[in-house]
Amino acid sequence: MADERSQVDTSASAVLSAEPQADAQPQAVADTTISELPSASTAATTTDATTTDAQPRADLTKLPRTIWWQYDEADGLAGIYIIDQTRLPLQGDVLVCRTLEGVILAIKTLALRGAPALGVGSAMALALWSENESNHTAVEEYLAALDIAADRVASARPTAANLAWGANRLRDFAHSYAAEHDGSSYRSIDGSDDGSPDLLVNLKAAIVEYAQMMATEDEATNRAIGAVGAPLLADGSRVLTHCNAGSLATVFFGTALGVVYTAFDQGRISHVWVTETRPLNQGARLTAWELSVAGVPNVLITDSMAASVMAQGWVDAVLVGADRIAANGDTANKVGTLALAQLARAYNIPFYVCAPSSTIDSTLADGSLIPIEQRDPREMEGNNASGIILPDNNDAVRALDTLTASGEKELKLKNGHQMLLSRKGGAYSFDAWFKTTPPGVMVYNPAFDVTAARLITAIITEKGVFSPNSDGDFDLL
Repeated sequence: MADERSQVDTSASAVLSAEPQADAQPQAVADTTISELPSASTAATTTDATTTDAQPRADLTKLPRTIWWQYDEADGLAGIYIIDQTRLPLQGDVLVCRTLEGVILAIKTLALRGAPALGVGSAMALALWSENESNHTAVEEYLAALDIAADRVASARPTAANLAWGANRLRDFAHSYAAEHDGSSYRSIDGSDDGSPDLLVNLKAAIVEYAQMMATEDEATNRAIGAVGAPLLADGSRVLTHCNAGSLATVFFGTALGVVYTAFDQGRISHVWVTETRPLNQGARLTAWELSVAGVPNVLITDSMAASVMAQGWVDAVLVGADRIAANGDTANKVGTLALAQLARAYNIPFYVCAPSSTIDSTLADGSLIPIEQRDPREMEGNNASGIILPDNNDAVRALDTLTASGEKELKLKNGHQMLLSRKGGAYSFDAWFKTTPPGVMVYNPAFDVTAARLITAIITEKGVFSPNSDGDFDLL
């Protein structure tokens, strides 16, 4: 399971056109690999493109798929390939995970994020464990170990319902398959029979097939959400969105931005207000990049500007995603969503939640029961930065070679700042964190807040548009 890391310095407009670095040098990074971002021709499989008629269309051919399964041509090992969202938009990296722990690390560090993407990612993580790590010979022992692995990935982050949903769905499939096929030949998901008698071998193959089917299903679900939600918007609407509920938060296409893409193609959207989404700036880094690449007009604002643009009558609708929806419609989403819902109510602006039905948690009566993740205080205490160093003379090259001769070099900086230098093929990269707050400041950093159902105009899923009942709650079950 050799690991390597190579990076490509990119711009938002050209992030998908980078060519692989032929001289990229291997470097151990736990059980993951970073390589260059693939071109759109291999990363995106969509028929969406700009048309020749008067109505512009979102060009999604320039967006990458967020997560996919692939076998390495050199060693044959399975890998989960993930667009590393901690480095977008200025660097396009693909994170390749070969073990369960690698996927869990990607989830915890937000390299992989977004409820739908986490659901597929957790299922693929179990398939990856099955392919690369399980050495069990008895079905019973294998299933017991699979249960433990499922619990581990499901608990990687507490709030996103889809994370546990994906793991449990694949776990349930494995147990059902084993019970149904014990003593019989293998039948694949599509019902075909290859005559193989080995239950465990066939079970492992079926799990990989099922996880990949879930990825295909996710895109179809997102496109259905777009089709259902777009008619809610009037022609030429100016919509506001928070965080990133786009293609990057799913396998492909997006939930809230899925509605945006569909509505834009129909002439229903003139532009999108994008909140920066502190403290990690997923709106500024991811949503603004994604919309710009797709050719959808957008304007970036700070989170605190939302009230101002609403007050001036410049917002016709708010579209957000969801990380968990309680049975009554109370919705957990990126922190700051509650404030936007309150503002939308004050200015009589429709507030729509866009999410797959798998995000609905029927076991929780209301939002007070939703667990809220508390993130690392460093996310608020400073800012991350990464980039490529391009030395312009031989002295600089020799100095950087000396510093990175033994691998990553941590530079000692004043005031708590941190910086790592690394050799990246024929160039050098840095990863840094710069402290911007005084020492000893107390930090409260919840990743999500809960918006009450009474503040939500409608919840849009692939199954339809749900409106609140007379009590202000939703009948989602």
